Amino acid sequence: MAYFDAASTEPLHPQAREALIAALDVGWADPARLYGPARRARMLLEQARTEVAEALGARPDEVSFTSSGTQAVHLGVLGALHGRRRVGRRLVTSAVEHSSVLHAAGVHERDGGSVETVGVGLTGAVDPAAFREAVLAEGTALACLQSANHEVGTVQPIAEAAAACAEAGVPLLVDAAQTAGRMPLPGGWSVLAASAHKWGGPAGVGVLVVRKGTRWRSPLPEDERERRRVPGFENVPAIVASAAALRAMAAESAGESARLSALVDRIRTEVPRLVPDVEVIGDPVARAPHIVTFSCLYVEGEALLTELDKAGFAVSSGSSCTASTLRPSHVLEAMGVLTHGNVRVSLPRGASSADVDRFLAVLPDMVRRIREDAGIKS
Repeated sequence: MAYFDAASTEPLHPQAREALIAALDVGWADPARLYGPARRARMLLEQARTEVAEALGARPDEVSFTSSGTQAVHLGVLGALHGRRRVGRRLVTSAVEHSSVLHAAGVHERDGGSVETVGVGLTGAVDPAAFREAVLAEGTALACLQSANHEVGTVQPIAEAAAACAEAGVPLLVDAAQTAGRMPLPGGWSVLAASAHKWGGPAGVGVLVVRKGTRWRSPLPEDERERRRVPGFENVPAIVASAAALRAMAAESAGESARLSALVDRIRTEVPRLVPDVEVIGDPVARAPHIVTFSCLYVEGEALLTELDKAGFAVSSGSSCTASTLRPSHVLEAMGVLTHGNVRVSLPRGASSADVDRFLAVLPDMVRRIREDAGIKS
């Protein structure tokens, strides 16, 4: 099986596996206690915090560990809004944010707040001028913008958004799930959320970073753990493994990102050449190095994914229609691009050129057969 779904989850990094196994033996105790094994667990936890902070350009005391990237986003969004409730009840987001941001925004609306959604262009990027105008509006408490889109890979103008937020005195929350460990993070943000399994750490560890001076108040009942930001017992072995994976991915990122980006360029070029009636989606240049998405006209995404699975390729679809809703991806809809017959290829660390060549070799005949079964001849 050629695994091409790293945007969903990156395979566990070898250094994370080693760190996890070692930490299971020595980091199992409660880090809040005072006896020997607990002090050892606390030391491992704080060392991991320091390593993650360094990789993300933050201070260790700004970093908290959560149970997932989704929880980090929820706490980041709702905590910042709660902390700035006296300033205003207005939240600004882009139309292509991850569902975790949109769900938090929905909670905010049901609680009496308002949400302004800034649209995107055909590449999936927000217009910096439109984002600035939205942020400068009176009563804005928080702005949210992802570092890169999880479905199409387009990088967002974080530096320009941060400058607009600084001008308005509004904190910026950045969802860095798709770029942490892979690309440098622009500065200027106030709150950052990330997910360890996206960079080769184990599932079940998220990262919430709240800059010093940012008004933030937990929307959950208070707990003494994690700077009173995140309730519950810390999973020290998984956190140690996550830090090891982030450190390793960041060290490898320059060479590996360039290699994966070249493979993505090959897919972006060859798919429309080999397959008729295909739209390659997202910015061809300002993009995450490992993600490429394309849509095939007259093809159901589920059917194509099933055929690719039979041929030994694990990919996903941005269309993600379900039988109950029949609703395509909100990202593709917001971009105004073809929403059906969608395939997202996201290359993990170590993805081979041979597997990409094999993918390009089998794809044209698959699309042709699916179209013929539907009564359409290419």
